[in-house]
Amino acid sequence: MELDLSSLDRRAAYKALISLIIPRPIALVSTLNAAGRVNLAPFSYFNGVSSAPPIVSIAVGSKKAGRKDTWTNIERTGEFVINAVVPELMDGVIVAATEYPPDVSEMEIAKLEAAPSKKIGTPGVARSPIRMECTLYKIVEVEGSALILGRVVWVYVREDLWSDGRADPRKLTFVGRLGDDLYSLVDNFFERKREPHSPSGS
Repeated sequence: MELDLSSLDRRAAYKALISLIIPRPIALVSTLNAAGRVNLAPFSYFNGVSSAPPIVSIAVGSKKAGRKDTWTNIERTGEFVINAVVPELMDGVIVAATEYPPDVSEMEIAKLEAAPSKKIGTPGVARSPIRMECTLYKIVEVEGSALILGRVVWVYVREDLWSDGRADPRKLTFVGRLGDDLYSLVDNFFERKREPHSPSGS
């Protein structure tokens, strides 16, 4: 099977691509709408970009009526929170993935408690074990979508997860996104150390 993604319509290309790039970490992103209520939406086109400075990226598409609320809110306020997704948050993720009017708070509909942030005005999700407070670094528009780069200005990590200068993935089960309505649990690990490289002839 060979594909020319450029020959597919937007939806078909999306469906194909998300089945090829797997698993993907999920950023449950909280922002503030114009009325100051918390908007919540999950994005699996999410990753780290740089550690110095600490920059992360989320890709936010458009909806039929125009830009998604997350894009609009980040552009207006210049801040957002990335909340890590664990199994007990999945009901909230599904609620937040549904399109609601801009003045509706998905946080309230999902009955999730907000956690105040330390450095920014936008709260995070209290039940998320890892929360990254971000300020807007740059927005790069890509054919109707936005690649949003955020500078991480503060991080909350649940105390029991932190060990030896990092969050230990063996102490937590993260959720990854696959294609369609499929998800995966990150709970099966193996270790493979890098072997020292010896130049040929030495």
